[in-house]
Amino acid sequence: MRTLILSLAAALTVTVAHAATYRLGGLEVGQPWSRPAAAGVNGAGYMTVTNRGATPDTLVAVESSAARKVEMHRSSMAGGLMTMQRLDSVLLPPGKAITFAPAGYHVMLIGLTKAQKAGDAVPATLVFSSGARLKIDFTVGQGPATGASPMGGMQMDHSKH
Repeated sequence: MRTLILSLAAALTVTVAHAATYRLGGLEVGQPWSRPAAAGVNGAGYMTVTNRGATPDTLVAVESSAARKVEMHRSSMAGGLMTMQRLDSVLLPPGKAITFAPAGYHVMLIGLTKAQKAGDAVPATLVFSSGARLKIDFTVGQGPATGASPMGGMQMDHSKH
C-alpha cells in the first residue's frame, strides 16, 4: 500500500509540474516537458511558446547545460517518410502560440550530459531576437499520451545544415 501511495504521489508531482508557465514581458512558455532518456543519447524538449505582445519576436536559440549541443528542429512528412530539419529560428507572430510537440517543432538535446529520469528538471534558456532570455525547466515525464515514439522512423535531413 505504501508503494502505491508513493507511486501515485510521484505521478501527481510530474503531472503538476507539467502545468508550469514561465513569463517574461509578452512572452509566455507553457508546459515545457521532456521524456526520460539515458546519458549520452539525444533527448527532446516540448512546450508552447506564446507571444502575447503587440510586435513579432523570434526564438533564435535554446541553451542548456544538460546537453552537449541544443538545436531547434521541425519534423514533417514528405513522400511517406518522416523527416527532421534543423531550424535557425522560429518566428513568433504577435498574439500567436507556437507548439513544440512530438512530430512537429521540438528542441533537440544532443548528447545528454546525464540521464533524465521522471520528475527531473532539465534547465534551459530560450533566447529571442528582442534580446529577451527566458529561463525554463523541461519537466521529465511521459507528457501527453501519444502512443508513438516522438522520433520513431525519423531520418535527419542534413540538406539545411
